[in-house]
Amino acid sequence: MDTEREPVRVVVVDDEQLVRMALRLVIDGEPDLSVVGEAADGDAALTAVDELRPDVVLMDVRMPGRDGLSATRELLARPTPPRVLILTTFDSDDLVLEALRTGALGFVLKDTPPPQLLDAVRTVADGNPVLSPAATARVIAAATGPQSSHARDSSREAARRRLAALTDRELETARAVADGLGNPEIAKRLRISVATVKAHTGSLFAKLAVDNRVQIALLVRDADA
Repeated sequence: MDTEREPVRVVVVDDEQLVRMALRLVIDGEPDLSVVGEAADGDAALTAVDELRPDVVLMDVRMPGRDGLSATRELLARPTPPRVLILTTFDSDDLVLEALRTGALGFVLKDTPPPQLLDAVRTVADGNPVLSPAATARVIAAATGPQSSHARDSSREAARRRLAALTDRELETARAVADGLGNPEIAKRLRISVATVKAHTGSLFAKLAVDNRVQIALLVRDADA
């Protein structure tokens, strides 16, 4: 990210004070990021966003009172919402899947190493979706339960038809997304620029009529089933 730009303004939402403190220490250690506020529940998060106008909200899912899902829904229904990056322990995959449906741009686990967490905040701030590899795997596992042989065959054929519209490079990008790689990692794997990865990812969203990277990963998974 261009360090000449104003730092990305972040609000951290988690009911555990120690978690908030740790995240603040990690994020504020970066010159291009700044924690401008904290909140311990969804209601406080809404108030903080109204007062502070952050670029990114790092949102816990499970909290007393208004939970992170409810707060995220309300935030994203506003005319100029912040980007929301969900922070989770995956103690309930159903909650994470519901968070995905609300329109959150990213998901990271609470035990994500600091460099990956910081990259996720930056990626979401730029308007790009992001999922950690562990998050991708867990969401796919939760979203795809046991199927009958007929249902599995139908899903596979439908997915393959949709993926057939892709170029070879777009398909390689889709498979890298399914592996949970971020744009820099995809660029390294495919030996192309990050800008080219972003262009291919944009084509994936348009050609596959999907809203996020998890849906791309699910299509790849179904096609390979």
